[in-house]
This record gives sequence, structure tokens and C-alpha cells, in this order.
Amino acid sequence: MDHHVGEMVAALEKLGVTDNTIVIFASDNGPEEVAAYHGTSGYWRGHYFTALEGSLRAPFIVRWPNKIKSGTVSNEIIHMTDLLPTFAKIMDFDLPDDRIIDGVVQTGVLFNENGKSAREGFPVYNGDEMYAYKWRDWKIHFIELNSMFGTPKKLNVPHIYNLTKDPKESYNIAPDSTWVLPVVMKKVIEFNKTLVKEPPIKLGTPDPYKPKG
Repeated sequence: MDHHVGEMVAALEKLGVTDNTIVIFASDNGPEEVAAYHGTSGYWRGHYFTALEGSLRAPFIVRWPNKIKSGTVSNEIIHMTDLLPTFAKIMDFDLPDDRIIDGVVQTGVLFNENGKSAREGFPVYNGDEMYAYKWRDWKIHFIELNSMFGTPKKLNVPHIYNLTKDPKESYNIAPDSTWVLPVVMKKVIEFNKTLVKEPPIKLGTPDPYKPKG
């Protein structure tokens, strides 16, 4: 993989378009748990299909010479849905206004304008169900799944984890941190309202998709 990425970068340099090209190295999920492809999420716990940090945190490396400072490292949240509005902003394109756009513009992080993410968190889905919600340094699990081969367990009382003190999400502190629940549930309710206003697109819907309204 490293070799092929190097080939593509070298091709851009050969074509003389390096300074005008944004290169992104990213993944849409954490490591697999299948034996032949078993990976590690390093400091965090969890694999693909779980709502644990090891599943959600993925490499996101961006290169744009003379625009993005080389060697900059950030722990701010950037969600994959943020790519559309962010690069639309960079290219001065207008986003469609006939549908809900989940992403937010993240030039503040990329160009170190303020170094801060434009989002505080996001819902974590597995299929059609919300397994968890990540907010700032906190994670609320509504459905417990510790392995991609395990059985999902709906929790009567959501589990709460402080990701700064407990990055492996090993110690449920719900009894001592109940103040987090109303804060996060307000955001869950707000998000669910958007699904009522604009239901998820059904599998097999022809493209291009036109929202009803």
C-alpha cells in the first residue's frame, strides 16, 4: 500500500500538479477481526462493526503543499460526511439546498484557522440502528457489542465512558455521570427529527436521488 501511494504521489509530481492537488489517505473504519486480516487499533479497543473507538478512529492524512502545514497533528473530530461540504467550500462549489447535508465545513482544522473541529460529535450506526453517540470526550452506548462476531445487547440503561480517562471503554461510569445523558439525548432527538423530515434513502433507489418535498 505504501509503495502504491508513493507511485501516485510521484505521478503528481511528474505531471507538475502537486501544488494544486489535495491528496487524502483515509479509511472508513477500524481494523478487521477476521483471522486472516486481523488488525490492531493500537491504544484503543474494538474492531470493525462495533461502536468502540478502535472501530471509529481511522487514519486521515491530508497533503496539500503550501496550503496545509506539513507535520500538523490534530485530535479533533472530522467525520467522513464532512468531506463533501469541506471540499465544496475549498472549490467554491454550492451545495444542494433541497436536502439535509450531514457534514460540516472543517477548514478550521485543515488550514489551522483555529485548530478546532466544527462538530462536537456524531451518532454511531451499525446497519439501521444507533449503537452509540460520541460527544466531545464522552461516548454513550445504547447497544453493547464488543466483537464483530458477538451478539448485540440492547442496554436498559446506556453505558457512559469518558474517552480521555478510559480510552478502551472498559469502565462504565453511568451511575456517577448521569449529567451526560440529557445533554447527549437532546442531540439524539435532534438527529432523529432529521430522519423523520428526510427518511434514509432505501436500498435500490435510482441515482440521481431527488428528495420529496
